[in-house]
Amino acid sequence: DIPVCQLSVQSNLDATHHYNLGKALAPLKEEGVLILGSGSSVHPSNSTPGCPNGVAPWAQEFDTWLEQALTSGRYEDVNNYEANAPNWKLAHPWPEHFLPLHVAMGAAGENSKAELIHRSWDHGTLGYASYKFTSS
Repeated sequence: DIPVCQLSVQSNLDATHHYNLGKALAPLKEEGVLILGSGSSVHPSNSTPGCPNGVAPWAQEFDTWLEQALTSGRYEDVNNYEANAPNWKLAHPWPEHFLPLHVAMGAAGENSKAELIHRSWDHGTLGYASYKFTSS
């Protein structure tokens, strides 16, 4: 058995708030608690047309930016994605699918290393990228 405590994101609050929430949860790691965020790397609105012949260029550009920012430790850029990320408004018109990443990022800590461990796409616009954070 694995105990689970579910938290809800506050979509009316920004990414930095959720990052700081993760930082507040970080001491739980010392007690063996796994902090897991579940969302989507790219989650457009239902009215966004799919891309039947591969990944939509705008989605690929956002996803590539996210991977580069995370794996190079530019967490502040990710927290300020609205100022830094290309096509963010298409990739995340509503933040609730993106904010769990910020909680996990904050819990991992500023000196953690992000590693891409999975990537897949549905309809060329719905991105599933999974990252693992390890402390250095």
